[in-house]
Amino acid sequence: MRPWAMLVVLVLLPNAAQARDGRAIYSENCASCHGDDGRGGPAREASFPVELPNFTDCDFGTPEANSDWMATVHEGGYARAFDRRMPVFREILTDSEIREVVQYLRQFCTDDAWPRGELNLARPFFTEKAFPEDEAAVTVQGSRSDVSSTLVYEKRFGARWQLELTVPASYAEQMAGGWKGGLGDIALGMKRVLFSSLAAGSIASAMLEVSAPTGRSDRGFGAGTMMTEGSILAAQLLGPLFVQLHAGAAVAYDRAFPDEVFARVALGQQIVPMRFGRMISPIVELTVTHELEAGAPTDFDVVPELQVTLSTRQHIRAAVGIDIPATDRSRDISGLVYFLWDIADGGLTEGW
Repeated sequence: MRPWAMLVVLVLLPNAAQARDGRAIYSENCASCHGDDGRGGPAREASFPVELPNFTDCDFGTPEANSDWMATVHEGGYARAFDRRMPVFREILTDSEIREVVQYLRQFCTDDAWPRGELNLARPFFTEKAFPEDEAAVTVQGSRSDVSSTLVYEKRFGARWQLELTVPASYAEQMAGGWKGGLGDIALGMKRVLFSSLAAGSIASAMLEVSAPTGRSDRGFGAGTMMTEGSILAAQLLGPLFVQLHAGAAVAYDRAFPDEVFARVALGQQIVPMRFGRMISPIVELTVTHELEAGAPTDFDVVPELQVTLSTRQHIRAAVGIDIPATDRSRDISGLVYFLWDIADGGLTEGW
């Protein structure tokens, strides 16, 4: 055998062996319900009482991390609040065999354009995520002089696109005295994944957002002009840690209003104290904002925060944080809280 041919065999043989092992484990333990093709064929045709997943549907499988699938195989449907007809395999399969069968399940999605769930990281308060989502989140921020809320609805389209609707509202103390509330500037945005690689632990996206002057700017509830914001979003896995970046510029249609540039970075870690339990994610954000006009200050804020999964399925999450101005001491420290619903993983009352 020629030396180059032997090298090819040595490189391919471990992968081929792993594929055969995963296939054999799947065929023996999983195919009777989920089908040889991963579509849930035989059981579904027999009117199985539970709707079975279609692993060939990339939209279904790719947003989930391997750890979520391993939890379900290891501990059964109970691990993620699915039907308990999904059996427990921890006494039948070793951890390495479970990893192999989960890896085999991944080959049913044949389109590499879909970013993998390991890159779907915990959501910071201000740093927009690069991963395309199907979710809704309500954020409340309050200080001594104002309370604001923001509803964000995100809808994923295909492998790499996401539409985002943002509806803010505020209740603030007025210069003339008293408190008044009102709607802020409603924004519509589109996100496009530019690059993703599970091997490199990286994802990058671009986003364009347009906001309409729907808020009462005289009460501090809006910019007072239509704004267009363009930004670049990125995330990188760093061993047990992750970093997320969000940088861009906002341009005002009315040239009497200043444009601004901004940058946000979030450093965090996703921790599962119990092996297959709920996730806790401590995060620290740094935000920088600068209006493009003479003499305008640059605002720096530090935001320590903590996200916790509430539901067993981990599709309902909450976070608390504190926004601490590092410059301009006239700005108040404010508290933050959000509730997040990952719509694709089930209803609000499911998965507990």
